[in-house]
Amino acid sequence: METQPEVWLRGPVHGIPDALMPAAHAFLQTMEDVEQAAGDLTLDQLWQTPGGAASVGFHILHLAGSTDRLLTYSRGERLSADQRAALAAEQAPERRTASDLIAGLRTAIDSALSQLRAVPVEAIYEARTVGRAALPTTVVGLMFHAAEHSQRHAGQLVTTAKIVRARAA
Repeated sequence: METQPEVWLRGPVHGIPDALMPAAHAFLQTMEDVEQAAGDLTLDQLWQTPGGAASVGFHILHLAGSTDRLLTYSRGERLSADQRAALAAEQAPERRTASDLIAGLRTAIDSALSQLRAVPVEAIYEARTVGRAALPTTVVGLMFHAAEHSQRHAGQLVTTAKIVRARAA
C-alpha cells in the first residue's frame, strides 16, 4: 500500500493564506489521523477508558467541540447556550458510533478551514478574549491553538486506539 507524505508536505491548501497554512495542515492531519485510528473501532472499543485514560470517543467529541468553541472566540463571539451545553455533555457523553463522531469532527474541521479561508490576513493580530474571564489572546493565537490542540488530542486518540485494539486481540 502506497502511503502519502503527511499533510504539511503535500503543498498548500487551496484558498488558505500562507500565514495560516500551518493551522490548515494541522486540522487536515488531525482528520486523517482520527479517521485512520478510530474509523473501524467497535462501540465498546470506542468508549473504553484503559487505565483511566480518556476514551477515543471522548477525544473525537472534544476535538469537534473545542475546535468550534475556540474558533467562535476567534471571531470575537461568545459561546452560545448550545455550545455551553455541548461542553457540559463532553463530561458524560452519550455512546455514539465512530462514524457519527467522525462526521461531527469533519463538520467542525470543514468549518475551521472555511474560517481560515475567510479571515483577512490583516486582521489576524486583532485582540480577542477567551471565556468568562476574558483571557487575552489574538485571532491568530486562537486559530493556532485550536490547530495544535487538535493535534495533541489526535495523538492521544491514536495511542488509546492502539491500546484498545491490543486488548481485544
